[in-house]
Amino acid sequence: MKLKRWHKIIAGLLLLLLIAVVLEYKGIIWHNSLFAAKYDVRGIDVSHYQGEINWKKVADSGKWQFIYIKATEGKDMTDSHFIANWEQAKSNGMLIGAYHFFTTQSTGSQQAAHFIEEVPNEAANLPPVIDIEISLDKDVPLIQGELTTLADQLEQHYKQKPILYVTYDTFNTYIAGSFDGYEIWIRDIVKHPSLKDDRAWIFWQFNNRGRISGIDAYVDINVFHGDERAFAAKFKK
Repeated sequence: MKLKRWHKIIAGLLLLLLIAVVLEYKGIIWHNSLFAAKYDVRGIDVSHYQGEINWKKVADSGKWQFIYIKATEGKDMTDSHFIANWEQAKSNGMLIGAYHFFTTQSTGSQQAAHFIEEVPNEAANLPPVIDIEISLDKDVPLIQGELTTLADQLEQHYKQKPILYVTYDTFNTYIAGSFDGYEIWIRDIVKHPSLKDDRAWIFWQFNNRGRISGIDAYVDINVFHGDERAFAAKFKK
């Protein structure tokens, strides 16, 4: 009798685990939300992958304090939804910024020129972001040099130092020990982030399968490392 009872308990636990896996896969729950719960300031990042967004619904939810929108990639690719996302998010009162996906097929100067051509220079915007998700087999000094050129030219134009978006791999390979003056946006969808040498982070992407009002596809969800007062002091001009 005891053995049968244990079989039922184990079967019940396995069923609960299966339900949790399905709910997480569908973006209804996310285990990392537990670690991110203490951060009040939240935002999303979007690109053409999210399709057409109902920015009024996003804004009316009152849940999102910042929005980052993909603008460019490399020296000549502009996200097909950038203009619509930028204009509509802004018209609905969202605090917005743009990010550039760094590639190794063109120089940092070429990529900076492309971003500057596409992204309005407005003082109220969030700092530009450089998304670094390249392979790890590149010449490190060369990549660091191109990133420095790109970042310097963006800072000169927008009068704001860019933020560096990284994975642990790209941070450890290309950024750690360098770029000390740059703030870090880290992707960690498994646990609370911890960077090499206890480097601080400013944004944390903790969920890549979020479901939110106004967007029909999965969306990345992020938090700011600080409270609302610190966020306002840093970004609201």
